[in-house]
Amino acid sequence: MMDMHCHLDLYPNPQYVIKRCQDENLYVLSVTTTPKAWYGTNLLAKDCPRIRTALGLHPQLAHERWQELELFDALLNQTRYVGEIGLDGGKEFKVHWETQLKVFRHILRSSAKAGGKILSIHSIMSANAVLDELSQVNGNLPILHWFSGTKQQLKRAIEMGCYFSVGPAMLNSKKGYELVQAIPREKILIETDGPFGTFQKQVLYPWDSNITIAALATMWGMNNLQAESILRQNLFNLVS
Repeated sequence: MMDMHCHLDLYPNPQYVIKRCQDENLYVLSVTTTPKAWYGTNLLAKDCPRIRTALGLHPQLAHERWQELELFDALLNQTRYVGEIGLDGGKEFKVHWETQLKVFRHILRSSAKAGGKILSIHSIMSANAVLDELSQVNGNLPILHWFSGTKQQLKRAIEMGCYFSVGPAMLNSKKGYELVQAIPREKILIETDGPFGTFQKQVLYPWDSNITIAALATMWGMNNLQAESILRQNLFNLVS
């Protein structure tokens, strides 16, 4: 029904994935990892009204691609969506922390100046820092993608009005499941993070959103159609 965070351009056969998304009337947010990738990724879905392409600069690539911020600014008015962006506090990327911060701060300010954007945000081992930066800039609408912080950090994010995109991989872990249980239903969206997201050792595709719908329906004590109705309303509230 929806996939609010996937990397369409990084599937082995994106044309096949896009056609099936169209056939199944899926709403898809196709995120990019660099501004240069936006051209080709946006072109893939140019005739697909339910697929939106987000303009991103992934924190794991910030130290290699920070020079593309000028291009980011030049493209920003062509889309309402920004992602994948954020911060990564993992050991491999923490050495580039200052560059990550500069890039994230620039993107938040530019997005707000452009009228406010819907953001899909990466926050691995950096939830407090991400929330600190979000609190400094008004006007954007953040979606925390595959949130993996603490319950206290989650509480803070909820109080700040964040949305959360969750998928099968997140719900498949004890910690992830408990975090989702604590998120207000009206702030939940669903994602796959395909082709990086996997479930039972299989790569996830946008149509695998039915796995998440079923899991949420069980969590909420309702049937799949009722859960889908809540999620659809959440999407419409987000975009309106």
